[in-house]
Amino acid sequence: MSSGKKKVSKAEQLRLQKEEEERRLKEEEEAQLQAQQEEAARLEKERIEQEQMENLEAKDQERRESELAELHSLEQKFLSAQQWKTDYRANAKWEHYLSCDGSPDPTVLQEINTFMSLWREDRNEDVQLVMEKGEQVLNLIEKLQFLLLDTSPNEITEKETVQYQESILELQNLLHQKYNEATEHLLKTANTYEDSETGNMQAVIKDKNVTFCIWANLKKKVRFKNHVFCDVEHGFDLPKSLAVSNVAVRILHTQYDHVSPLWLQCQSVPKLEVLDSEELTQHSKDNVEEPEEEEKTDREEPRMPAEEEMCSDERKSASSFKENSSSIAGINEAEEKTEKKSEILDVPSQVQDPRMQEKTNEKQKAITDDSIVDLQQFVPVGGVYHIDALQLPPQVKQIKDWNMVELLDVGLEAYPYPPEEAEEATHPPIHITLRLSDHVMYFEDPVIARWDPAGQRWRTDGISNVTYKKQEKSITFEMDAFYTIALLQDAHCNMPYRAWELRPTGVDEALLRVTTVFATVQIQIKGNQCMLSSVAVEEKHVLSHVTGKWTSPLDLRAVLKKAGVNIFPGQYSYEYVSVNKKAPLAEVRAYQQMALVASAFAFAWSKWNLEAGQEKVVFKVSEHLKADSIEDKDWSLYMFNGQKAQKLKITETSETFSEELEEGTEFHSTLYHMLKDFASKEAIDKVEAASFLFIDVVYQLLLATRVLTYS
Repeated sequence: MSSGKKKVSKAEQLRLQKEEEERRLKEEEEAQLQAQQEEAARLEKERIEQEQMENLEAKDQERRESELAELHSLEQKFLSAQQWKTDYRANAKWEHYLSCDGSPDPTVLQEINTFMSLWREDRNEDVQLVMEKGEQVLNLIEKLQFLLLDTSPNEITEKETVQYQESILELQNLLHQKYNEATEHLLKTANTYEDSETGNMQAVIKDKNVTFCIWANLKKKVRFKNHVFCDVEHGFDLPKSLAVSNVAVRILHTQYDHVSPLWLQCQSVPKLEVLDSEELTQHSKDNVEEPEEEEKTDREEPRMPAEEEMCSDERKSASSFKENSSSIAGINEAEEKTEKKSEILDVPSQVQDPRMQEKTNEKQKAITDDSIVDLQQFVPVGGVYHIDALQLPPQVKQIKDWNMVELLDVGLEAYPYPPEEAEEATHPPIHITLRLSDHVMYFEDPVIARWDPAGQRWRTDGISNVTYKKQEKSITFEMDAFYTIALLQDAHCNMPYRAWELRPTGVDEALLRVTTVFATVQIQIKGNQCMLSSVAVEEKHVLSHVTGKWTSPLDLRAVLKKAGVNIFPGQYSYEYVSVNKKAPLAEVRAYQQMALVASAFAFAWSKWNLEAGQEKVVFKVSEHLKADSIEDKDWSLYMFNGQKAQKLKITETSETFSEELEEGTEFHSTLYHMLKDFASKEAIDKVEAASFLFIDVVYQLLLATRVLTYS
């Protein structure tokens, strides 16, 4: 029985094994069949999707010509704005001529030279009068700087550019010369300003542009070696050797910077001529036939003067500025063909592919001295402090009824410290305290630098024991000699931006909000002007002295940078800020078309812009015709590469990035036509009726802030 059971067991085992094998084979066949079916379904889905995509692409190509033509008619508003500005400048020049108010036209060489010659010959050296005249000089300088930055290259000759730059430098030098002459005049009569407590002379004279502090050591007593100018809270503590010397100390604080190289003072905003869509129509056909053309590049190296090459010679400084401001690099060959046809595409150096500038930057990177300030990274904020030790000239002596003074025809003389004959010996430092301006924001501890006139650059050596008191807004430090100093701030401390939003608020009105790690900046736009609405730091509104004033985008940019709030990337900012460098044409065309529709559509930052790569930009869009806020559900995501726009299926809260099209949507050659698919008639009517001046201001601000790259 046991043997029979074993045989049955073996037979049963074989049967089970056979069944198991059959089941396994059947499962494999079913799995294989299912996999084949799934693969077939996938391939069929891909085929259908590919077919749909090809149909959409073909449909896009069919209407591309008409879409670009329609966009071209809208883009004429850019040309209208350019012509308006040209006419405005001509009219302003004519009105100035008719006014006969005695002020020179800074663009007329004979007039500006006559103005400077007459002031040089004027022997009235009263510091108050110099300040009054100085305000006129600063206005002339601002006019020339504005012309250099605002005039399109085809409206200003190279000769005029150099002339304006040289006039700026000569006016700056003359203004400082006049302050020196006023200082000398004041020191010759120092004993008339004698302080009753110390017996020394001290005076503070100031206006909105300049704070003039002067102290003369008339009594030469060691116990009076330190002094604080109470009105402005600037002060110093002198070494004992100076406290018993015939010395005067001047702290001349100018709110402007006439010391740094001219190219830094006049950094240009990126300039882009209007993109002619009609010229791109034929180019788009060429792209279909020869897609490989787009991958070929022919770069031209832009010219940028290295800091160490800047010199004090006025003509060379002007030439260096001219090279920097006019540097334009090439774009890819296909776009170069378009540029030659239409002569209206001019990609600015500040929105070029950074790879084009690698060779130029090698010169700057060659600077190995850590004490030399890189002016691409750090910029003076809050003006310049000229801190000088001066020889005290012979004082007026009263003998009976006569006032007698020894006349020395040497001009204003610096007092050498440390003494030249004992350079190797150790000399005590000069202790300086400065009260910082309430009109400037320092988001980080400022860096103190001294001007090196020989090397024509800012340096950080020679300065020690720096103490910055943020709440008191004061800074103390020691200097091994008397220097012209400036407080520097990282030019990119507010970059990259955390978020941004542009939304219409009325007829030809909009609000641009840029949120950084330190501040939230709101700029109102209305017609041909813009206004700093608010700057909020830690939920407190600051810089009230510059808010609420309507001005041009260029002037607003200058005001914000001067106040330490820099939201305007420079030519080399990509080296100092971690950003996803966008393709220039995608970025710039996006700004153009955003500006064209900004009267009816709101735009905002999207986190997916970083994920989209360099060739595409992604942002949120919502039709916005009322003054209320925009809810999250009202936003849609759009992607644009300069040639093709599409609406994305993903939302801002999706888990991963995808370029998948929103269901039921198509491609379009322009962002304008992509938005038109979903826009109301009221929105399109508003876009078509928008003022060309409003569109131009929106475009200038978008191009200046570079929100699609630096956020």
